[in-house]
Amino acid sequence: MADDANTGDGAKLVGIVLVSHSGPVADAVAALAKGLAGGATAPVAAAGGTADGGLGTSSDLIAAAAAEVDRGAGVAVLTDLGSAVLTVKALIAEGDELPDGTRLVDAPFVEGAVAAVVTASAGADIAAVEAAAAEAYSYRKV
Repeated sequence: MADDANTGDGAKLVGIVLVSHSGPVADAVAALAKGLAGGATAPVAAAGGTADGGLGTSSDLIAAAAAEVDRGAGVAVLTDLGSAVLTVKALIAEGDELPDGTRLVDAPFVEGAVAAVVTASAGADIAAVEAAAAEAYSYRKV
């Protein structure tokens, strides 16, 4: 379950949903991002795999995770691979399955998740969270 998060001044925090084809991968990336953010973090929920624990994506799990982390400041959704992207795009297009202000964020899954959670936990708005996650594409390792 996601934490009920807001900043010390009462401002709502952006929620983060991490969508992977694998439940354990989504859970692990969520734990990593929250751990690296340290202290109180923005609400984060993993939506990995299918309802029966298999590999794939589930619109029901994604919608439930988005509702869980929604605090009224928007929800940033990061995905791992192709059909996860398509599933989130379809949910956004339907218009009534996800909270208002939900955005599919174009970012690398692990690095983007860490950047999104750290930025959201600092109280940034949805645009800044999206930008920080997308900026993770430029992280160099060599």
